[in-house]
Parts: sequence; C-alpha cells; structure tokens
Amino acid sequence: MLFIAENINIMSQTIGPAIRERNKKPIQEMAVKLAENGAHYLDLNLGPARKAGDEMMKWLVDTVQEVVDLPLALDTTNPVAIEAGLKAAKERPLINSISAQKERLEKTLPLAKEYDAPFIALLLSDAGIPRNTEERAEVFFELYNAAMEIGISFEDIWIDPIILPACVDQNQVVAFIEFLKLLPDLTGEPFKTVCGLSNVSNGSPKELRHVLNLYYAAMGNYSGLTSAIVDGLDVDFLNKLRSLEDSLDLDSWITTLSEKDREEAKKTIKVLRNEVLYCHSWLEL
Repeated sequence: MLFIAENINIMSQTIGPAIRERNKKPIQEMAVKLAENGAHYLDLNLGPARKAGDEMMKWLVDTVQEVVDLPLALDTTNPVAIEAGLKAAKERPLINSISAQKERLEKTLPLAKEYDAPFIALLLSDAGIPRNTEERAEVFFELYNAAMEIGISFEDIWIDPIILPACVDQNQVVAFIEFLKLLPDLTGEPFKTVCGLSNVSNGSPKELRHVLNLYYAAMGNYSGLTSAIVDGLDVDFLNKLRSLEDSLDLDSWITTLSEKDREEAKKTIKVLRNEVLYCHSWLEL
C-alpha cells in the first residue's frame, strides 16, 4: 500500500501559519520527517486557496522540493493553483482530486491531460455522495468515460470511492469495500485505488480513531485498496500497515496479532462490516 502523507496542510496549527507567512523551516522539517517515515507521496493541501492560490502553491512546491524528492499530491479546489503546482513540480505530481461535479470536471480534467499528470477520481457528482455500490459505479463511469474521451490512460486514474464515518452511516462503510471488490470487473483494468483513511473514524472518540483506521485499512488492503492518505507522523500505525504485506488475507493477518489485538480486531471489523450496530462503548476493550 502506498502512503500519501496528509500533514502539510494549511489547516494545521503549525504548518498553516508557516504557509501563510512564507516560513520555510517548519514545512521543510515536516517534509524531511515524512520522507524518513516512509511516505511515498506528500499531499500539499491548500484548501480553497482563493487568494493568490497560484503563487502560494508554487512557493509551497518549491519549498518542499528543496529538501525532498518525493512526488507530490496537489490538493486544492482552485484549478489555477493546481496548474501552478503542475508547472513547478519536478516529479509527476498527483492531482487530488477531480470529481464528476461539472465545474470541477471541466476545469481540472484538461489539466491532467495537458500536464500528463495522474489524478484521484473522487466518486462525487453534482447529485452528491453516492448512496451505495451501484451509484458509485455510475459516477465511476462518468469520470472514466470523460478521461478516456480526452486520451487519459486508466493507469493515471486513482479511484477514491469515498469513505464516510462509521459512526454516521455503516452502510456507506460497507459500500466502499464492496465497490473496491467490484471495480476490477467494471472495465477489466487494474485501477489504482485510494482513500482518505481518517474519514472512517471522524466523529469517534480519539482513543478509537487509530483502531478504526487500522482495521479498515486492513479490510481495504485485502479488497483492492492500493494507497491511502494517512498521518505520516504516526510511525507505529504505518508499520502496522506495512505488516499487511506479509499475509495473504485478512484472517491470516489477524492471527499474527497479539491476543488483545485479535480481540480488538474482531470487534472492530464486525462494526465495519455492519454486523453490529456502531457504539463507542462496545468498541472499547
């Protein structure tokens, strides 16, 4: 599984001010640490970046590239800022993300073609978040067909079926996994897949978030998830994700855990499969 580190984010209490004040030091220290921890991509998240977003993105890309040579994910809803990042990036950057929403699709998809950049295809349309596996497939084909029409290879499309919090809608949590399993049959091509992993635990108590994220990543790994946007500072969490590579399936991996962790895994996975109603107290050991 490829790790896209989410930590260089304008919403961060330390990184945000550094970006706005053009203070390189905290950003470069963070970039180096994330690279040392084994991140494969660094996500540069500027949010809407409405004011001088292009200048801000170029400065941020240049700042990070001065100290690390990892590929970058350009994360903003401002297409002008995206293009500035595409021009400044040395390695092929990843556009995070392009949805099937009409305005986003029309303004950003041509940039992926022009700059030969892979992109995350977020399965979101003007109708909103898909309610189930079938609706995810419909949005997937909207994005896939639009990309094919302008000559973008499937190899440059990373599919994000969208995770919602387990404490909000367990059916959506299941639909994400079901879609991962369905995806290879839709076109016959081996798409890359990705998710914002922490979304599954949004709204859960702090002590449960690590647990929900870990076991959902494990479920995804054995269902076709090839990358995840994660906290690149949580080395213990990343090492646990790396351990998934040594097992052929979820059950085999669970047997490698300690007795306490096996119990934790089984309880959590039951919730994530919607076999048991989500409840904070039930998940606590």
